[in-house]
Amino acid sequence: MAAGLTEIAHHLNAEMPARIELPPETKEGALGLILFENKGRRILRGVTWGFQRLTREMRERGEEPTRVGLVADLTNPMWDQMVEDPRYRCLIILTHFANPDGVPGARTRTWFSLRRASFMAWAGFCRNMPGQGPVYAGMTMDANEAVQPTNDRMPVLLDPHHYDAWFHGSIRDVIGFQFDTPLAAERFRVEKTEDLWNSGKRPPSADKQLALI
Repeated sequence: MAAGLTEIAHHLNAEMPARIELPPETKEGALGLILFENKGRRILRGVTWGFQRLTREMRERGEEPTRVGLVADLTNPMWDQMVEDPRYRCLIILTHFANPDGVPGARTRTWFSLRRASFMAWAGFCRNMPGQGPVYAGMTMDANEAVQPTNDRMPVLLDPHHYDAWFHGSIRDVIGFQFDTPLAAERFRVEKTEDLWNSGKRPPSADKQLALI
């Protein structure tokens, strides 16, 4: 996230009822920024990325729960009931996302952001889960030509004129967004870096954006 939250709230006509302290970057298990609707109000909130997953087999082996932060198969029992209910839909707000690039053991960070846009809105699902609290996951789709060299999947990114359909549409609309054509590759800024995947370093363009806040 390399944009001011007050600016984002104003742009989205959203309320921010509580102060949000985001980490330098969001990984599964850390806080990310989501926009959700409640009784006609749009609200920004910091929520943990990733639903906990603990199967019977994992429990029998004494394993700890894992985090699932991506929704690829809408028919999976983990998601199938949730995705039908508009109450559980959200938009994940971010300025950049990264994919690992290069050879195993020496993966580097390649970053993606939208040209001529201060942030991106990723179609997601959020829910207050027993024992977990509020959590979210983001829906993925086939990657466009810009992302394809690093991953065959990418976030389902929505333009502002699609927000209402996402929040209030039917399950057919949800399926339509996942299987629609992704945003054009020409709209993306691609920043290949030499930074190692676990380096924690920001993309060069983020430093420029943060300097303006």
